[in-house]
Amino acid sequence: MSDPVALVRVPELSDVAEYAYAATVAPPARLVFTAGACPLDAEGRTVAPGDPAAQARQVMANLETALAAAGARLAGVVKTTVYVASGRRADLVAVWEVVRDAFGDHDPPSTLLGVAVLGYPDQLVEVEAVAAVRDPEPPRTSTLGSDR
Repeated sequence: MSDPVALVRVPELSDVAEYAYAATVAPPARLVFTAGACPLDAEGRTVAPGDPAAQARQVMANLETALAAAGARLAGVVKTTVYVASGRRADLVAVWEVVRDAFGDHDPPSTLLGVAVLGYPDQLVEVEAVAAVRDPEPPRTSTLGSDR
């Protein structure tokens, strides 16, 4: 099956940005919306306090795991939002380089933000994503809270 994601290059806009300016999803496709991936280990501890790049590596590993559980992968990501708890541009750049490298040649539209604080103690980085998947058949899902 063909990939449902098409990244849109816009020649009229600057090529300084290291990502596509837009993305489209061709039907039929299933969208996957992730919660923000955090720099937590399997026991729920924040990894690498004070090191934004190391936290970004853990975040991207956790994002890949969450996407895989939903039947998606990084190559199917349509959009990301990257949060960095820092007012230092160098920290944002260091995190962005890790995120960009994790995606390889796939460069989905992204927003990079410096924020005041994130939810876990010592957390400096969080990445949320929207991905698209073209499935031969829909995945089985939990129906918690639904009528039986």
